[in-house]
Amino acid sequence: MNIARLVVLAIALSAGGVAAYLARGTDNKSQPPAEPVANLPTVEILVAKSDIGLGQAVKPEDLQWQAWPAATANSNLIDRASKAEAINELAGSIARNPFFAGEPIREQKLVKANGSGFMAAILPTGMRALSTEISPETGAGGFILPNDRVDVILSRREKNPDGRGADVIQSDIILSNIRVLAIDQAPKEKEGMNSLVGRTVTLELKPEQAETMARARQSGTLSLALRSITDANAAEGRSEEQTQKRKESVSVVRYGVSSQTTAQK
Repeated sequence: MNIARLVVLAIALSAGGVAAYLARGTDNKSQPPAEPVANLPTVEILVAKSDIGLGQAVKPEDLQWQAWPAATANSNLIDRASKAEAINELAGSIARNPFFAGEPIREQKLVKANGSGFMAAILPTGMRALSTEISPETGAGGFILPNDRVDVILSRREKNPDGRGADVIQSDIILSNIRVLAIDQAPKEKEGMNSLVGRTVTLELKPEQAETMARARQSGTLSLALRSITDANAAEGRSEEQTQKRKESVSVVRYGVSSQTTAQK
């Protein structure tokens, strides 16, 4: 009886071994041979060798040439074939926008300072930088940071028209979707900070907006309302007619024409 069991066990083991061998051979045959990968044509483009922060002066050691698929290269990239001396030519430029290590360098994001200060170098063409005083109460508790977008609110106290009762407090949004350039002397958020309490904010304004802001500073108290990041790039949701009315409301305080205040509404 024991011999019969041993014979059966030996036959089972032999059959299992043969089946495993046949299965392995089938798997090897089912896998097609690997095809050689075609070598894609490449060009050498200029990239950031390390992180380059906003307002940082670019040094030659911050840049390097790197292979890039020729099919995805475009005129915005700097290729070595056409600009072999680009590293030396761009040295000393100031970064208008930050670059991450390995990111292609685009000349549109750099500006030659030519002896000018940092703020003048990073300001877009046609824009102005104007500073005004803020406090934690008027600056969203310090949670407004450089590159955030804000609305500027003017609050002013006016005497009651009938001469009786308390003064009237009126608030109006005079500027919308304005970019914050700096808080005090900090043009960028300090690493690891989610709030920055300062006494002065510098805003990026159009010339006519700078005039409105200058008048408003003499008319009452200015507050900054932080906009959501989801609509930071949205166009100002007001018509030209409404924009003109905001200007008239500021002129009211300057010239004392109270009728124009109600025209805004």
